[in-house]
Amino acid sequence: MRQVNFVVIFVICLALVLFGIENTDPAVIHIVRGIDLQAPLCVELIVAMGLGAVLAWVFSVWIQVQNYFAKNQEVQQRDTRIQELEQNIERYRVELEEQKLMLPAANNSNGEETESSKAYAS
Repeated sequence: MRQVNFVVIFVICLALVLFGIENTDPAVIHIVRGIDLQAPLCVELIVAMGLGAVLAWVFSVWIQVQNYFAKNQEVQQRDTRIQELEQNIERYRVELEEQKLMLPAANNSNGEETESSKAYAS
């Protein structure tokens, strides 16, 4: 993928250079009423492309910051859910221990376990 990106950027820059070599005539830019700027067309194009690249980079960084905070919030929600589930597991473990204590005695009168008591124990 990096090679594809490099080729695309290289082709665009080459096209800009070739366009700039052919278009050195001065052109007028009307910024606001009463303010005009005259520069070669190739310089104006390079400045416009530079501003576009900077704006694209700024928006890319902005989106990455938003994604970071969104993922951070998701992680916090997952951590909260994990804690709730761990508490449920511990509560169920305690309930299971209490239920084991309430089961009938596992030994018969001789002190040996019967088949039915083995089934309850496992």
